Amino acid sequence: MGDTVTYERQGRVAIIRYNRPEAMNAVNGQLRRDLNAAWETLRTDDEAWVAIVTGNGKAFCAGADLKDPGSAVGNDEHSFWEVPSFTSLESGKEIWKPVIAAVNGYAIGFGLTMVAACDFVISSDRAEFGFPEVQLGVPTVQGSVRMPRMVGWQNAMELLLLGDRVSAERAKEMGLVMKVVPHDELMDEALALADRLITNSAPLAVRATKEIAKRGQEMGFVEAIRFGETMRKVAGATEDAQAFRRAAAKGEKPAWTGR
Repeated sequence: MGDTVTYERQGRVAIIRYNRPEAMNAVNGQLRRDLNAAWETLRTDDEAWVAIVTGNGKAFCAGADLKDPGSAVGNDEHSFWEVPSFTSLESGKEIWKPVIAAVNGYAIGFGLTMVAACDFVISSDRAEFGFPEVQLGVPTVQGSVRMPRMVGWQNAMELLLLGDRVSAERAKEMGLVMKVVPHDELMDEALALADRLITNSAPLAVRATKEIAKRGQEMGFVEAIRFGETMRKVAGATEDAQAFRRAAAKGEKPAWTGR
């Protein structure tokens, strides 16, 4: 990773930060590459069980850098259509660890697409959300696919077709945001949620459940149930599942190891 995205771990929690505050964390080619590298690091970091993504400065992410729009997809040398897919979390990179968005400010365009790709969204009361692409003469693709499923048709159309920003409270009404908190409490709230995920639940069972939930939306009902039962058998054979059975027999709480 370069300087435009940081990756740090606090115990089992990986914190990924957009780090281009002088440009409101707008996505240029370098930030896109650094962000993709951060998600790959998370995917392979066995010590990280939960991730929080947030921004340094006044913005979460203000969208594409309009001074460098072509490279914001992460490949300066080729056209948009030749960029390999599934290299970023937003475009479908498969990361089954829980991801929390701690939205500290503007989440616009690419920034809101990132928010929509996360499992939990905690928002500062100062944050604003929007897809301005139609006001720039182009459609938003990821947002158009994700939003109707996430917030329902009319709420999605409010974001996608009007292009205006909405407040954190309006985003919560839509179902886009789980919780709105005072700005200074944002990271404490996100870390508290991460701690609950780490202490309450076996990490491999969490990842299996997230994968079942995600893939199940793309399958027929019978196929989804069969897939889920297969995943349950796999998770049931882990050391954590065996540790739970031993601990339950003694009336104790299991100590999860992620194995």
